[in-house]
Amino acid sequence: MQAADPAVRDLFGAMAYGQLVAFSQLAGEARKAPTLREGLALSRLAASELANAELLLQRLEELGFAPEEAMEPFVGPVDAFHERTAPADWAESLVKAYVGEGIAVDFFREISAYVDADSRELVQRVATGTARTEFVVGAVRAAIDRDPRLAGRLALWGRRLMGEALNQAQRVAADRDALASLLVGDGLRPGADLVEVSRMLTRITEAHTRRMDALGLAP
Repeated sequence: MQAADPAVRDLFGAMAYGQLVAFSQLAGEARKAPTLREGLALSRLAASELANAELLLQRLEELGFAPEEAMEPFVGPVDAFHERTAPADWAESLVKAYVGEGIAVDFFREISAYVDADSRELVQRVATGTARTEFVVGAVRAAIDRDPRLAGRLALWGRRLMGEALNQAQRVAADRDALASLLVGDGLRPGADLVEVSRMLTRITEAHTRRMDALGLAP
């Protein structure tokens, strides 16, 4: 695979912009935390998002791509996703940080199977570093213990996040031929057939269900 593969540019550009936005949002939510301990924990999660974005931006530069140009095509869909999924309160913010980011990470990890080994290793590294800690799970469960009525609303919120995230992924893939080629293939790579795409979506859905279960919410 050529070092200047446009599919790798799009993959890293989409991931980097998504994590820059996640950093900004998490940092903002940290200021709204009910306790200093929770604010500190969320601030650390925000810092990890920024660190991961920096890794991706550095790799883009190493490959000869301008980071800003690589991210630009994804500003619209990523911003639209966050506008449609603005959390109403602290509990929804936590669920979004855990569930919403997890869906995106799963999607990028899946399609990284079709890029070169070095790029795939970086995606896996970033995906691991983005994993949410036990803090979020514990905080959501504690909130539900204090007010069991939250469970139903947060379960609906989690399902909405899943639907919006899948819609965003479909929009991005449809708009970016290079990124879509990772799934459907082109003259340089075989891509995945319809059966494998179906299996990929099943794996993403199953991972979402596990995260919801960890939070004590119905998927």
